[in-house]
Amino acid sequence: MSTIATPPLARRDLDLVLSLTRELWDEARGQHIFITGGTGFFGCWLVESFCHINLELGLGAQATVLTRDPAKFRAKCPHLADDSAITLLAGDVCSFVSPEGEFRYIVHAATEAVVQPSAGEMLATTVEGTRQALEFARRCGAKRFLLTSSGAVYGRQPAEITHVPETYVPAPEAVDAVNAYSEGKRRAEMVCGEMTRGTEIEVAIARCWAFCGPHLALDAHFAIGNFIRDAIAGKTIAIGGDGTPRRSYLYAADLTVWLWTMLFRAPALVPINVGSAHDVSIRELAETVARVLAPESEIHVAKERVHGSPLARYVPSVQRARELLGLRETVGLEEQILRTAEWHGFARRAD
Repeated sequence: MSTIATPPLARRDLDLVLSLTRELWDEARGQHIFITGGTGFFGCWLVESFCHINLELGLGAQATVLTRDPAKFRAKCPHLADDSAITLLAGDVCSFVSPEGEFRYIVHAATEAVVQPSAGEMLATTVEGTRQALEFARRCGAKRFLLTSSGAVYGRQPAEITHVPETYVPAPEAVDAVNAYSEGKRRAEMVCGEMTRGTEIEVAIARCWAFCGPHLALDAHFAIGNFIRDAIAGKTIAIGGDGTPRRSYLYAADLTVWLWTMLFRAPALVPINVGSAHDVSIRELAETVARVLAPESEIHVAKERVHGSPLARYVPSVQRARELLGLRETVGLEEQILRTAEWHGFARRAD
C-alpha cells in the first residue's frame, strides 16, 4: 500500500513554536540533534518545527532522525526528508548503528503506544530502546537528553484526585498486556537515572498525557481523533462507553513548545507533566467536536453509567511545568479541533 504525502504544518503553528522558544536556540547554533521516534506524531512536529526554526534563525544546525523505514517517511513527509538539515538514519531503536560525530542533544521519542500481543515484547522494546539511546548519548558526547515518558506511569487515576501531580506514587500493578506500556515507561525513567549517574548528561523527563493536532491519527484508539473523523464524514459521533470519563487535551504546537523547552531547560531527572489541566467528559468532548465541525451531527452513547461507579479520569496537574519553566497552554480545545480538522481537509465555515 502506497503512503500518501501529508500536508506541511500551518505556518501559524510553526510561528507559534518559534515565538515561544526563540530564546532557547542560540546554544544549538551549529550543533547536531539526534531524534528517535522522529517519524511519529511527536516526531513529525519536532522535526518540522526544527526545520522551520533552523531556517528562520539561521542556526546552521543539523538533525539526524532515526526511522525504521526512511522511504516510507520520505513518501509521507517529502518536505521534511528533503530538507538539507535532516538526515534519515535507518534502524530500530533497540539495535541501531550509531552515527559518527558529536550530538549535543538527544530526543528519545520512540515508543509503541498500542498494546502488542506480548507484554514482554512491549516492556523489552520500551526499556531496551531507552538503554540503547542512553548508550549512544554517552558515546556521542551528549549534554542534554529528553525522554518522552507518559502519564500512564501513574496507573489508574483515583476518582478523588482531579489532577494528578508528579508527586503521586501509585501502587504497583500486575504487568500484563493492558499495562505493559505504563510499566515500560516507569522502568525507562529508572534506567535514565541509573545510566546517567556520575555522567554529565542531564535527562529531562516529560510525562506526556493526551493531545490533539495535525498528524494525530483519526482511525486509531484516540477518542478525539475518532470524533473528528466522524464529524468530518457527516456520520453519527459514536461513544463506545458511557461518556463520563474525563480527559484533557493539549494542542500539538503547545506540546512541541513544552518539549523543546524541556530539552534545553528542564532540571535533570525531575519528571514534569506535559498536558492540559482543562478537562472535559467524553460526552462533552463529542458535543464540542459536533458544535465546532458539524452541528447537525448526532451523538450515540453506547452504554449507560452504572450507578455508584467511580468516575474515571486521566487529567494531569501542570503546576510544576508552570512554576519551573513558565509553560502554559495557548490554544483552546475548540480551536484545536478546528485546526486538526482543517489539516485533514475540512473547510472552515465562514462566520
